[in-house]
Amino acid sequence: MKKKKRFRFWLCVLVILFGAVFAVGKGYRLLMENMYPLLYTEYIEEEAAKNDLDPAFLCAVIRTESRFDPEAVSHADAHGLMQITPATFDWLKTKLQDGDLYSQEDIYDPKVNIHFGAGYLRYLLNRYEGEKETALCAYNAGPARVDGWLETPEYSKDGKTLQVIPYEETEKYVEAVLRSETIYQDLYGL
Repeated sequence: MKKKKRFRFWLCVLVILFGAVFAVGKGYRLLMENMYPLLYTEYIEEEAAKNDLDPAFLCAVIRTESRFDPEAVSHADAHGLMQITPATFDWLKTKLQDGDLYSQEDIYDPKVNIHFGAGYLRYLLNRYEGEKETALCAYNAGPARVDGWLETPEYSKDGKTLQVIPYEETEKYVEAVLRSETIYQDLYGL
């Protein structure tokens, strides 16, 4: 009789532990989903496919730039989900086939903002020969500045990659995007 009671006791303990582990795991996932939201998936998947980008990479840039706030405006006057400045938006309108269809007011439209932001990321990746970190530096600090860094032996040994990112803000930005990309891949299987 004692063996049955002991067995039931341990069975109850195991059930409680399993339930607690499950609840904690589910709580952790919910916390991560709140910290790393996945919104506008239709636009992200469409633009990622069109621009040969990893959807997790695109999500990571959006999260880092605006935390998925389509109304976000930065201190540098960048707007929308992917934080595009009016000057960059106007320049991109001349580069994208359908650019003339849009006006400055469209920069807050998630579909338009993701379209232009993904196009800009593809442009930067092509410009920097697929070097993701260099392209991210240019997305954050501007291509002219990054071109200067690449010409400086103190920052770049080969003129293509940066061994040193001289701006702390840009260095942290690149780290945040790459970390977020990994989390989006793991969390959502992107």
